Amino acid sequence: MFHSALSALTFSSGEFLTLTESRGLSGAWSWVLAGGEQIWSPGFFRLLGLVPNAAKAHYDLLLNLVHPEDRHRLPSLGDVRQGHVPRETIVRVIRPNGTVRILSLMMEARFSGDGRPVAVNGTALDVTDREQQVLMRQAERRRRGALYLTEHIACFALGLDRRFEFPFEVAQVHGVSHEEICINPYVMVVPDERQAFQDAAAAQIERRQFFQGTVHERLANGELWHFKIVTVPVRDPDGTYLGRCGLKHPVRSPMPIAPAMGEGLDQCVTGHHLRAARALLDWSMMDLAQASGLSHSTVRRLEEDSEHRGSRSRLQAVASLRRSGIRFIPMDDGTLAVARR
Repeated sequence: MFHSALSALTFSSGEFLTLTESRGLSGAWSWVLAGGEQIWSPGFFRLLGLVPNAAKAHYDLLLNLVHPEDRHRLPSLGDVRQGHVPRETIVRVIRPNGTVRILSLMMEARFSGDGRPVAVNGTALDVTDREQQVLMRQAERRRRGALYLTEHIACFALGLDRRFEFPFEVAQVHGVSHEEICINPYVMVVPDERQAFQDAAAAQIERRQFFQGTVHERLANGELWHFKIVTVPVRDPDGTYLGRCGLKHPVRSPMPIAPAMGEGLDQCVTGHHLRAARALLDWSMMDLAQASGLSHSTVRRLEEDSEHRGSRSRLQAVASLRRSGIRFIPMDDGTLAVARR
């Protein structure tokens, strides 16, 4: 019924469906301005939390379901009739059952040969998960910024393009431009220590190895602070190198371990570390296999370093050793020490 009615509109059903399918959308609506006929697809009804065709399709109904704070993002009835519609907008919708969803709405006005608006059609996509992730990332950036402003602790990253990513607040604290810090963070290091520290860090970055060092940096207020810098290579489960993540914190503070840093450190554990850990626990390879849920042959490959660094098997083995009291401790010379609690 929806498709047959749609074919009577001034634009073809093929065009309408192409617009919908090209964006992977799950709802569509149309409005023939001259006759006032409005048609909503079953998917559009469901996006709004309505039973398909149980309510009369009407623009006022859509406006009433949009969150009051977002209604200004949609054109008024008068604007729609004149063909003044935004290409895309994002609004929150409050469904009749009280749940809130975030929709991306696309609109397109159709005009006659003499320039008069004759129809408006639109498509909708539920982007709730995507938008919530954006909000979560924004909140995380605010937390990271506040952490550096108050405690001078920062997590950072180094991409494959050799560009660093630091919280903007690092620039505020040190009185150096954020762009300069992301290109060359060593500019924060006091001149007497800068070159040696940069050379040591660059060497480990080039080798894609773990790095740790301490250095003095001067803040914008003139204070001299002693920092510990730790960076680790990060690989995906297939072993592909993705770049590095790092942690910077004052030496007076205990070293916090962020989740990404922890996994990066675990990826630095090699075969001789595993063998040393087993020796401290008096474990055989079979003991490690049973504790980590791996096969004996997988443990053997890990200890022979024939498994790639990003292997999930490596992370499982390291996790089981940690649970049994083993600690992998980063040293200032870039090595990992193995100890038992």
